Amino acid sequence: MIKKKYIIVIQCHIVKEYCSGFLCEHTFNKRVDCFSCYDSNNNLRFLSITCGGCCGRSTLRKLQDFISQAEAREKIIKNEIVVHLSSCVSFESFHGPECPHKEYISKIITEKAGLDLVYGSRLSPITEARRKKNIYKTR
Repeated sequence: MIKKKYIIVIQCHIVKEYCSGFLCEHTFNKRVDCFSCYDSNNNLRFLSITCGGCCGRSTLRKLQDFISQAEAREKIIKNEIVVHLSSCVSFESFHGPECPHKEYISKIITEKAGLDLVYGSRLSPITEARRKKNIYKTR
């Protein structure tokens, strides 16, 4: 497996209006929850963007710009980039149900942009407890 150099977290545009994204970034730096598979001793970088709003179509333009800039300026290629759809997009939670455009955005990421995709970022302990009680749909 090629070592990843960049993680891009795509957050819900609506949720991002009141969420700073701090907990996703904090979770990444601690390498817990959906970031636990990454080595904490490497120079892995983190970028948080939004989907651009429903239906997420601007995700492709943002990813294409990032891919172009990363390769031209830092020689980072597609195989060294992984995209995480944040938990607010991927799973039902306090913020609401999983994104109704999740499959469309996933297709943009994997088929159109050609990037690896992981579902989830931070996993709230409260939300996870509610999943166990079947209050929220399981991941």
